[in-house]
Amino acid sequence: MKQRLDKILASQGLYSRSEARQLVRNGRVKINGTPAKSADEKANPEADDITVDGVSFTYREYVYIMLNKPQGVVSASESPGDVTVVDLVPPSLKRSGLFPAGRLDKDTTGFVLITDDGSFAHDILSPKKHIVKTYHAELSNRLSDEEQKRFADGVTLADGYECLPAFIRELSEDGKTVEIKLREGKYHQIKRMAAACGTHVVRLHRVAMGSLTLDESLGEGECRLLSEEEKKRITES
Repeated sequence: MKQRLDKILASQGLYSRSEARQLVRNGRVKINGTPAKSADEKANPEADDITVDGVSFTYREYVYIMLNKPQGVVSASESPGDVTVVDLVPPSLKRSGLFPAGRLDKDTTGFVLITDDGSFAHDILSPKKHIVKTYHAELSNRLSDEEQKRFADGVTLADGYECLPAFIRELSEDGKTVEIKLREGKYHQIKRMAAACGTHVVRLHRVAMGSLTLDESLGEGECRLLSEEEKKRITES
């Protein structure tokens, strides 16, 4: 679909609308090899070859960003007085409309998906989809076989809510570090499930969404774009 040239250039967060118009006025923008005549000129960003200073302009209708969230950062677009996950997105990837697709508690670390695609976010967060999220949790004490069975069968929380069955397995010899896979995302769910089984979550880290695992090369607070293939893996179990 054709759009105004200044809108296309400003859409990726690299330029403001006024900066985009100035680029065109200075003759630095070409469409299919021909210098753009004005910022009002229409182009198809997915079909036309748009260049700035001879370099092809990469257009993405939406972005999908994997962030390794540190402790103390809020899963929100804005939160006065707090650092948010969107604040951690570097200028090269930042654009208007970014938000976290789902939430992690302030003290929980790991994989957060940041996007501006509301339809995709709604799809993966829908309770009907049951997208699996995988966590590594450090517990204050080991769960007994019976308590682990309660996880597998579906824990009943203190307020009476019956959780869906969850996968759990021990990762450490002392049994205090476990892997948990959930197909739902209620408020403080893993912490509440652990409390219902007589233990406490000391540390919680999300390692995967669907079949897509957090990139181990990302340090805390670092992020990168997902490929189309990686995006698809979020919806796979």
